[in-house]
Amino acid sequence: MPSRGFRDLALYRIIAGHVVQRNLLAAVRGFSIIPVLDLKHGKVVRARAGDRANYRPIVTPLSPTSEAVDVLRGLRSLAPFSTVYVADLDAIAGEGGHGGVLQALAAAAPEVEFWLDGGFATAGAARDLPAGATAVFGSESLASAEELVAANRLRQGKLVLSLDYRGGGFMGPVEIERRREIWPSRVILMTLDRVGTGAGPDLDALAALVERAQGRAVFAAGGVRCEDDLARLQAIGVAGVLVATALHDGRLPAAAIARFHR
Repeated sequence: MPSRGFRDLALYRIIAGHVVQRNLLAAVRGFSIIPVLDLKHGKVVRARAGDRANYRPIVTPLSPTSEAVDVLRGLRSLAPFSTVYVADLDAIAGEGGHGGVLQALAAAAPEVEFWLDGGFATAGAARDLPAGATAVFGSESLASAEELVAANRLRQGKLVLSLDYRGGGFMGPVEIERRREIWPSRVILMTLDRVGTGAGPDLDALAALVERAQGRAVFAAGGVRCEDDLARLQAIGVAGVLVATALHDGRLPAAAIARFHR
């Protein structure tokens, strides 16, 4: 019988081999880092724990002001991000919107695909988007699962679904969470209570969603802190992350981004 040390070494090599293989597959798939711009009352604000009433204009070493175009330029000084997520918090709250700001962003970076969450309750609400924008339908805003079906049909699948959670509870019509067959090809797991808190991503929930999604691209939003988080997310099959605080605080510097971002 082999010695215990020999058996332990053999087991280590098997486990290490699986980890290497998994990481190689993840590298082939690629990984996206998507900066976030949260807009409120005309400014980019710092989001924390989904407490939108208390969000304040952002102060960041990446930008001299909290104007959206300035912050966008600062974020893209870290890497040539090709996708940027924009949350129009006024529109989500039913308090108007940021049409002019969105147009300015599109003009400043026409090569960028802007994922726009504008609080769309119906498929038709996202009919008139700025150039370069892709509609994000948040479950917290959608009126029904049927509206998501209609949006998929209207946009021929060119949309993003955000499955929104707070405190472990799903936000929105429960049929949207249950009916996987109506999900588009890109799905965000948004854990609002982790946003901006440094609590770390919900790895268990993300791993479960990757399994359920059956090949759809799953993106993590909320709690991402550092390069180690990116490695863990990539290893479980997550396609990318939405992140803001770690970029502004310097915990995800340009060198770390370059090692992951495709």
